[in-house]
Amino acid sequence: MLKRCFLVSVLSAALLSVTAHAQSTQVQSLSPELAQRSSITADGALRKELAYGIYQMAYSASEKALYVASAEMIDGVRGGALYKLDPQTLDVLGVIHTDESNFGLSSNTEGNVLFMTNSLNPAAARVELGEKGSLKRTAFSNMGTDGFKVGPRTVKLDEAHKRLYVGGVGNPAVIWVLDESSMEVLSTIENAGKWVTGLLLDTDHRRMYAGNGNGEVLVIDTDKSQIEQRWKPAGDKPAILLNFALDQKRNRLYATENQYQKTVYVLDAGTGKLLEQLDVGDALDIVYNPKRDELYVSHRQQGKVSVLDAGSYVKKAQYSLPAHPNSLLLGPDDQLYVTVKAPFTPDHKVSARESVVRIDLNKI
Repeated sequence: MLKRCFLVSVLSAALLSVTAHAQSTQVQSLSPELAQRSSITADGALRKELAYGIYQMAYSASEKALYVASAEMIDGVRGGALYKLDPQTLDVLGVIHTDESNFGLSSNTEGNVLFMTNSLNPAAARVELGEKGSLKRTAFSNMGTDGFKVGPRTVKLDEAHKRLYVGGVGNPAVIWVLDESSMEVLSTIENAGKWVTGLLLDTDHRRMYAGNGNGEVLVIDTDKSQIEQRWKPAGDKPAILLNFALDQKRNRLYATENQYQKTVYVLDAGTGKLLEQLDVGDALDIVYNPKRDELYVSHRQQGKVSVLDAGSYVKKAQYSLPAHPNSLLLGPDDQLYVTVKAPFTPDHKVSARESVVRIDLNKI
């Protein structure tokens, strides 16, 4: 059981390298004063200490709010939470308490429905926002060869075709295809290698990219729900491909590697040909901003977030955000949001309150 908790914790946090710290967790309740307190970093970013176990984020256009998924990974707490933040001040506007820990998070375009993954008790859930919003959850029972259930990580919505895709961390891994309204499992994409991590939808070409722990980019035909191609940008070298970004104008696909090769692979999005490797060091999450023609990369081990020119790959800015910058989200008005993780304790709890950061890209 300890091995399973460690594996899911690591992979759900984007396959980060856990550093064990001996200190005990000093749990603070989220008092009204603490909920509204933030600080400015040395680089000019706005930072708020929020909760113990935050992961991915989603923006709700209808509520003009930022939602943050939390697993609440501390002793004495069962279940998780979805924190509702003011996207400018990062003040806490509300909390949705859930009976399961939350990791992955996505939203529909309108922003009145959230989709989340519950990695430790394998399931995905659909949450309608608003006071009378309902919750639908679908549990998964796929087993890996190690005898443990496959844990869902990333969730992506294909709104035009009313499909929800959920990547499963396991050996072998799978990708579940669900009806976005009923949450019924429509099909399961199997033989996806070891540990499906990031997913990226290219709805214009009716395909999806998936990364795995075998160093593969899986190219999936979303009409047929089947794997059409497998690319290995690292060749025979060990690699765990984590997250993707797509520059449609240049037809470039970006894939991050944080564990072994510590780079960003630049691929031809149609053929998989390796065009370049970006010498940025460990790379966890990545986002492309077509409006500003920029790439944003989180470096978990370096404790930094980089802003790159997407044409030349020249570094335009870098933000120091210790301890471990994790997930990225591009919000409206060129605001970049970052979740910043704290080290785990030896029993895989969170050692300190973790943070959400807002970077105003207009100031670069």
